[in-house]
Amino acid sequence: MAEESEGRVRSDAGRTRRRGAALEEAILRAAADELTGSGYAGLTMDKVAARAGTNKNALYRRWPNRLALGIAAYKHLATTVQPPDTGTLRGDVLEWLRQANRYWSSPLGAILRELLAAAGGTPELLARLQESSADATAAPWLTILGRAVARGEAPPEALHPRVATVAMVLLRNEFVVRAVPAAPDEVLVEIVDEVYLPLVRGRGEPPA
Repeated sequence: MAEESEGRVRSDAGRTRRRGAALEEAILRAAADELTGSGYAGLTMDKVAARAGTNKNALYRRWPNRLALGIAAYKHLATTVQPPDTGTLRGDVLEWLRQANRYWSSPLGAILRELLAAAGGTPELLARLQESSADATAAPWLTILGRAVARGEAPPEALHPRVATVAMVLLRNEFVVRAVPAAPDEVLVEIVDEVYLPLVRGRGEPPA
């Protein structure tokens, strides 16, 4: 009994010594493990606290609710992916859309879809989640277009965030309107050939 009691004291002491960034990292890692194992539906503050070896108060001091913790854990899981460099604008855009399409239907994409649905009525959290998504920022699209401009495939006027992200917006619309985890490849080709490339290439033309 004495050994067991001593073990508990050591364990408790070990928990109290973990503070600040170390404790936050442990909580995020535990929450990320819960997300990948059970999805957002199975994420609870109790489970995360137990897995992280701490108490719920430590969680609530950092995140006000389960959704905020889930978004932080998703951001902890998500990795930055570099845009493709196939040598052509069409090849880059099509491959980037295909990567996004595969991601949306992946296990991590399923978590993202759950979180987006849960954050639907919470603009602040929704914005935070969208900012963390690999496909939500204009930066990789501007990189792709910047290369195309340097190659002479697109006019400099195309380097605008709203123009750059049109293809991704259209792909997301497919997910939302059709309520499917992935779009057929022919849809991606159509987005690129019928909308994106004509829009980009037409930016340098004078208005009629």
